[in-house]
Amino acid sequence: MIRLMRKKRVNKRRPEPMLDAERKKDTGVTKLIHRDEGELDFYRKRALYAAFVILFFFAVLISRLWFLQIQQGNKYSRLADNNRVRYLEIAAPRGNILDSKGREIVTNRPSFNVVWVREDNRLDDALLKKMAPILETDVSELLDRIRKMAGNPGHIPVRLAEDIDWEKVAYIENNRMDLPGIKIEVVPLRVYHYGNLASHLIGYLGEINEKELESAEKGVYRGGDLVGKMGLERLREKDLRGEKGRHYMEVNALGFEQRNLKGLDPLPGNDLQLTIDMDLQRAAEDIMATEERAGAVVAVEVNSGRLLALASAPVLELDKFIGGISHKDWQGMLDNPFHPLINKLVQGQYPPGSTYKLVTAVAALAEGVVSQETVIYCPGFYRFGNRTYRCWKRSGHGAVDLHRALAESCDVYFYQAGQRLGVDRLAKYGRLFGLGKKTGIEMEHEKAGLIPTADWKKQRYGKVWQEGETLSVAIGQGFDLVTPVQLAFMTATVANGGTLYKPGLVESVRDPDGHIVEQFEPVVVDRIEGQGRNLQLVRKGLIEAVNGRRGTGRRARLQDLDVTVAGKTGTAQVVRLKVYKHLKEEDIPYKYRDHAWFTCFAPAENPQIAVSVLVEHGLHGGSGAAPVAQLVLEAYFKKRLTGGEDISVQVMEGGIPSVAAQVEDRNPTVRH
Repeated sequence: MIRLMRKKRVNKRRPEPMLDAERKKDTGVTKLIHRDEGELDFYRKRALYAAFVILFFFAVLISRLWFLQIQQGNKYSRLADNNRVRYLEIAAPRGNILDSKGREIVTNRPSFNVVWVREDNRLDDALLKKMAPILETDVSELLDRIRKMAGNPGHIPVRLAEDIDWEKVAYIENNRMDLPGIKIEVVPLRVYHYGNLASHLIGYLGEINEKELESAEKGVYRGGDLVGKMGLERLREKDLRGEKGRHYMEVNALGFEQRNLKGLDPLPGNDLQLTIDMDLQRAAEDIMATEERAGAVVAVEVNSGRLLALASAPVLELDKFIGGISHKDWQGMLDNPFHPLINKLVQGQYPPGSTYKLVTAVAALAEGVVSQETVIYCPGFYRFGNRTYRCWKRSGHGAVDLHRALAESCDVYFYQAGQRLGVDRLAKYGRLFGLGKKTGIEMEHEKAGLIPTADWKKQRYGKVWQEGETLSVAIGQGFDLVTPVQLAFMTATVANGGTLYKPGLVESVRDPDGHIVEQFEPVVVDRIEGQGRNLQLVRKGLIEAVNGRRGTGRRARLQDLDVTVAGKTGTAQVVRLKVYKHLKEEDIPYKYRDHAWFTCFAPAENPQIAVSVLVEHGLHGGSGAAPVAQLVLEAYFKKRLTGGEDISVQVMEGGIPSVAAQVEDRNPTVRH
C-alpha cells in the first residue's frame, strides 16, 4: 500500500518537468509570436512610409504638371513656338526732320547692305576671296566683321558691307548660286538734303556701342543698330527711332528655314518740325564759310523765343563720322585752328565786350546811379587808383550822355557807371537778362558762362574783390563770359520790353499719321518788371549806334529795305600783349586777335527778330561781325518782301555780302 502510494506519488510528480518544458515551449512560441508581431508592425510602418513617399512624389509631380501645363502653359507654349518659329528684326525708318516751312532737312532712302547668313553655311575662305573684290575691300576686314558677330545667334546675319551701289547689287543677285549664304538686306539710310548745313544742330548717326547698349532700354536695341550720336539725332532719339518690324519664318528641328510666316511691318519714327528757317541758316553759314570765319550766328524771334538760325562755324563734315571717324580725320579736326569740334553756339564762352554795356546801362538807370541827362566827360581815359583805364577812342568822346555813350560805345562812361553800381548789382541785372546760367536750349554740353560777384571770387580764388575789377566787368571784360545763344536772348529781352524766353527749337512733333504729339509753346523764364522806360532809352541808343553818323554799327544798316536796325558792337579782348601794341592788326598772330561781336534787332520800332554774331579773332565788331548780321537781316526781310522766295548769298568784291533772290531749288543737291 505504502509502495503503491509512493508509486502513485512518484507518478504524480513526474509530469512536472514536462510542464516546465511546455512552459518554455509556450514562452518561446509567445516570444516568437511577439517578435513576428513587432516585425509585422515594422513592415507595416515601412509600407506606410513608402506609400506616403509615393503619394508625396505623385503629389509633387501632379503639382508640377499643373504648374507647367496650366499656370505656365501659355509661356511654354510661346517658348515651344520660338523653337519652331524664328524672326528677324526689320529696321524702322527714322522720322524726318523739317524746317519751319516744312522743307525736308533730313529724310530716308533705301540702302542695300550685303549680309552673310551663318546658320546653314560654314565659313569658307573661297567665299571670302570671292566677296572681297566684289565689295572692294580686304579679306581681313570681312573676317573682322564676322568675328565681331561671333557671340550672336547663328540666324542673325553678319553685315559685310553697307550701302553698296546698284552695280554690286545686280552682280550679287545674278550670281547668288555661286555665293552661298550671301543676301542683300534693304534698310533705310539718312539723307541730309542740305549737306553739312546746321551740322552741329542736326548731328549724325552711328553704330551703337557696348556702353550705350548696356544703358539702353531692354529689348529696344541690339548690336549693329544705328543710333543718334550727336545733336537732335541723339537728343530726340526716342521720337525719331520708330519701332522695329519682324519677319517670321518657320524652321525645322535643325534650325533650317522651312517657310515664311506673316510678319509685322516696322513703324516709322515721329517727324520733327523745327523752328529753324533754312534760308537764314544758309545765309549765315555761307557768309561765314566764304570769309573763312570761325564763330557763331544766332537768330531768334524776339516775342516767342523761337530760334530761326543757329550756325556754328566751321561746320562739321558729317560724312567723316558715319561708320566711325578715322584717327587721321579726328586729329585733323583737333589741329584745326578754327576748332570745328566745338559747338560755339553753346560751348564757346567769350567775354561779351561792349555788348554788355546794355546790361550796365539798364542797371545804372534802374538803380538811379545815372539818368538820361547824366553827362560824363571822356578825355580818352579814366584814372582809378594807381591805374589808368583807356577808352577805345584814344582822343576821347568829350561830354557824353547815355544816348551817345551807347551809340559810340564810350568806355569811360560805363567805367564810371559800373563803379557807382558795384559788381554785385551789375551781376543781379546780368542774371535777369539770362547771363551766367544755362538757357535750357535743346543742344548738348551747354555752358553757363560767368557773371562774377564778390562772393564768387572769394570762393573761387580766396581773394577779396577789387573795385578796379568792376570797371573791366562793366564793359564786358575781366571775368565776364557769355555764349552766343545767351547774348541773343539778352538782346531779344531788351527788344521786347523785358521778357526773357526759353529758347525754342522744335516747332512740333508729329506721328506717322500726322497727329501732333508735341507742340511748341513759348516759355517765359523771367520778366524785368518796371523797367519799360529804361529799356526804351537803351533801345534809342542802339538805334543811334547803327543809324547815327558816328555809330559803331553802321555796317549793319538795311539801306535798301526801309527797315531800321538797332544794335551794339563789341570787341572782346583775348589777351593783353604789349609786344603787339605797335603791330598792324593783320600782323598779330590769329590766336591773339580780339573777338568781334555784334548783336541787334529789327525793325527797331516793332522788333521781330534779334541776331547775334560772334567772329572769333575778328578784331572789331563793326567790321568783323556787323556785316554778317546785316546779311542775315537782309535775307529775313527781303524774303518777306519778295513773297517767300529763297535767298542765296553772293559775296561781291572786297568781301562785302549781298543777297540775291532766286527761285527755290526743289531738288537740292546733297553736299557731303
